[in-house]
Amino acid sequence: MIIPAQQGDAFLRDLERAHSEPESLHVWWLGQSGFLVQWQGTRILFDPYLSDSLTRKYAETDKPHERMTERVVAPGSLGGIHVVTASHPHTDHLDPETLQPLGRTNPGAELVFPEAIRSLVEERVGDAPFRLIGLDAGSTTTFGEIEVTGIPAAHNAVERDDAGRCRFLGFVVRAGPWTLYHSGDTLLHDGLVPSLEPFSVDLAFLPINGNHPERRVAGNLDGPEAARLAHAIGARVAIPCHYEMFRFNTASPAAFESTCRHLGQSYKTLRAGERMRLRRPK
Repeated sequence: MIIPAQQGDAFLRDLERAHSEPESLHVWWLGQSGFLVQWQGTRILFDPYLSDSLTRKYAETDKPHERMTERVVAPGSLGGIHVVTASHPHTDHLDPETLQPLGRTNPGAELVFPEAIRSLVEERVGDAPFRLIGLDAGSTTTFGEIEVTGIPAAHNAVERDDAGRCRFLGFVVRAGPWTLYHSGDTLLHDGLVPSLEPFSVDLAFLPINGNHPERRVAGNLDGPEAARLAHAIGARVAIPCHYEMFRFNTASPAAFESTCRHLGQSYKTLRAGERMRLRRPK
């Protein structure tokens, strides 16, 4: 089992230490596609999966979700969260065992998700006191200095409901001077780069586990594709994710890193629980 760089109380202490550098952007990888971002005391939580719900669900099946990395932190211990995203309906991005304790600890936090999956979100959130905000591709919502815009994602296709709304989204988040792109789960598709071109992305969080039908799960970008996407949109820094959580559905970041170096694309590969600081260029 992989041990996070920081976990439990040590991780929570590091969150508090970050308050001493309010002008920097602080980023922690929580494993899978989960990231915690902090700027000037504002905390944004992308697609957290902080339980063992899938390991238990599939334990007696022919597709066991054997966990590779220990949990970074219990969701109910994370306070001060302002915005949470859930990019699509798969449980490693929309997990009731993560969201319910998280919502009870952070009453009134905004949970942003594709409007097309609202009924499922309501079911999984239960009575946790989130403010539920549904978006579609191209629509935007604002909370103070935080602006969130939906970006179409293909997992494996750009699926829409009967009203034409996307079931899978990525999100561009603007927090003060920072612009972040969390792709959710996606493959490359014709509308992806054009939808991101209006934004000047500082950080791109991109999956690298690839598209392997034999795994019997929907696919994602592989490492080289993620690196090329970051380069195509001019991302200041690319961060890989969606690996080292489940043994049957993972990849090494080596091909991502190699392609980034070849392209001259800046990147940072984080350990689970590790903090990255990013300062605005002078």
